[in-house]
Parts: sequence; C-alpha cells; structure tokens
Amino acid sequence: MTMTPTSLLRATFVVAILPAMASAQPAQRDSISPGRSFDLGTLQQAAVDTDPRLRQLQLLLTQSELRLRNIKAQRLPAVAIDGQVQYQSDVAHLTSAPPGVGTLFSPPKDTYDAGVRIEQRLVDATVDAQDALERAQLAESQARVRSTLFALRQQVNDAFFSAAGLQARAGALAATIADLTARLDETNARVREGTAIPADAAAIEATLLQRQQDADDLQASRQAALDRLSTLTGQPVTASDVLMLPALAQAVTRARQTPAALRARPEFDQFNRTRDRIGRQRDLTDAQERPRLSAYGRAGYGQPGLNFVRDEFQSYGLAGLRLQWNGWTWGAGEREREALRIQQQIVEADEAAFARQLVTATHGDHAAIDRLERALATDERIVALREQVERSALVRLQEGVITASEYLDRNTELLHARFARAGHEVELAQASARLLTTLGLEVR
Repeated sequence: MTMTPTSLLRATFVVAILPAMASAQPAQRDSISPGRSFDLGTLQQAAVDTDPRLRQLQLLLTQSELRLRNIKAQRLPAVAIDGQVQYQSDVAHLTSAPPGVGTLFSPPKDTYDAGVRIEQRLVDATVDAQDALERAQLAESQARVRSTLFALRQQVNDAFFSAAGLQARAGALAATIADLTARLDETNARVREGTAIPADAAAIEATLLQRQQDADDLQASRQAALDRLSTLTGQPVTASDVLMLPALAQAVTRARQTPAALRARPEFDQFNRTRDRIGRQRDLTDAQERPRLSAYGRAGYGQPGLNFVRDEFQSYGLAGLRLQWNGWTWGAGEREREALRIQQQIVEADEAAFARQLVTATHGDHAAIDRLERALATDERIVALREQVERSALVRLQEGVITASEYLDRNTELLHARFARAGHEVELAQASARLLTTLGLEVR
C-alpha cells in the first residue's frame, strides 16, 4: 500500500509520540516504562536533601559548639595583663611636721604599675544556666530549619501531581490516537474499495490531527511541570520518565483513625523547643540573682609598690576572695520573668492556632477523598459503558450504518470518560498525599 505524504507524516508522529504517551499511563494501567520511575516519597526526600538550607543544621551545630566552648572556658582561670603610667597634680603629704619629718613622707606624683591578674570562679550558677540556654537555642534553631524544609514537601506534591495529571491525560489520549490511527487506515482502505466516502476519512483524519495537537500541548505542559519538579528535587526528570502514583489508602485510613497524628508536624517540635528555651532563659535570670564567689590574685611591679611611702620600684603580690551578689535589682528580675511568662503564652497561642489550622485544612481533604473514591467507582462503570458504545459504533461504522462523524462523537465521549477517570485517580492520590503531608506523616 502506497503511503501519501499526509499518511507518512501521521505515522511518523504516532511512532514518535506513542511510546512517551504510553509511558505516561499510571503504573497500574500500563507496563511500558522506557524511562526511569519516580515515586513521590523519594522526590520529597530528594528535595530536602538537595536544599541549600539543609547545611544550616550542621552550621548551627558548629556555631553552638564554639559558643559552648566559650561558656566552658568561664570555669577556667581568667588571666589578664595590665599596666598603667599616671601623673597626678598632688599626692598625700604632711603639711606641718617637725623639722626633717616632711622629707620622710613624700610620695611621687608620677606612678608606674604593671602586673598579672588571675581570677578563678568558685561558685557561679550562671555558667550552667548559660550552657543549658545555648543548647536549648540550638535545638530551637534546628527545629525551625526542619519546619522550613518540611514546607518543600507540599511544593513537591503540587509539582508532582501537576505532572502526573498531565501524564494520565496523555496516556488516555495516546490510546485514542492509536484507535483513530487504526480507524483512519481502515476507512482509507474502504474508500479505495468504494465502500466508504472520502468525507468519512477526512473527518477521522481531522479528528486525529486535532488529538495529535492536544497530545503536543499536553507534552509541552507536562515538560514544564517536570522542569519545576526537577528544580525542586535536584533530580533530572525527563519526559520519558514515569511518575508512580503512590498507594496511600491504608496510610490515609490509619491517619483518619488516629487523631494523635495531628501532632506529627515538625512545627510542634519547634513549639516545644521554644518553650524549653524560654524556660532556660528563666533559669538564667534566676541564676544571675544568686551570689557568685571567686578567688583572685595579682602579681605586679611598680613605683610605688604596696608600700606607697617608698619612692622606688617594687614587686608585690596580693590574693583574696570576692563575693558578688545583686541582692537588689529594683524588680528587674521579676519583670524579666513576667516577660518570659508572657512569651510562653504567645507560643501556646501560636501552637493552638496552628493546630486549629491543620484541622481546618484536613476537613477539605477528608471530604475530597470520600468524594473521589465514590467518583472512581462510578468512573469505572462509565468507561466500561462508553467502551461498549464505542465498539458498537465501530461495528456500525464498518458496516456503513452510521457516518464517521457519529462514530467520532462516541469516540470523543469515551476519551472524555477516560480523562475523567484518569483525573480522578490523580486527584485522589493528590488529596491523600496532601492530607498526610499536612499531618506531617511520611508519603511512601
């Protein structure tokens, strides 16, 4: 059979597009997979692993370790070197004294002093309090980073199901293109045999070309969604790769039966870490009001030394204990504790509002899941009936009982039914994944 240029172009298009469209079918409906397969859970984890902000966890830990070393160093002796040169306009001296006595007590107006001072903390509750506060701040900062990274999962969900929805439509469209290609070949043969009119072949070919245009549009839109998914996850996802719809029915059932799942979001851990940090700040405030005891010593050399009546350079040393206690702070400590109590209440209000927001967000997903499960059961029946009608119309077309336009109407109805079923499958998976992600549960 000699092929016309139009037929050759059509055949080339189908050969090029059909493998990609076939691979776009959900895994449960098609075994053809020329590219790689990606599941949602893997892509979510890839998005987190490749996000630059993940480095903040280690950077925060390193930063905190440096601060903890500084806090620990406060327990070690503090050594300082200081020096001073001073001139003063007057000094202590005897204004009236027996002859010869005044010359015995005449300190110099210029003084020189240099020494080494050592101080060792003996009792200081603020050191332990600072250590505990720094560790609490680290835990809070890392929890905040994890909460920020968790938001990537919903972004991956949106990009994944956008591409998966187009993939499902492309799979249904590929089946229709294959059917129309076969119908066009049959009709062309019948036209040559004189059992069909050219208008029938023209109608089928026009519809086929329109479906091929639809397939090209879907492919372009799907590529854009895949590019976004690739950017989010750091994984090169190409048009030949297959996005596997997750089977989440059991996980969703368990989540809906377990209200405690509402506390799985990392934000709740962040709230707990913030409360702990506020508690540690309160402990530090208490510790700053307790007595602190330290030992000190100084070795120096200067003019004059400790014996200030001698006008000569001398070495000297001194040591002792120092007690410090801020016994009266004009209520500053109590006001700080009250401010921390208010901050604690703010955190509790934020946590309650966040929990309410999650409950509100899941209501829509619960209703969508129930609706889509019912819709899919109906879709299966509708597709089966449309396939039956389309097969009957095909037989009648081949027998010349109906025109090609009538057959194409039935074929289009079947395509729309397949589109609806494929769309509902993706929507159900998306609603299920969104519910689990909203609750902070893993999508596997």
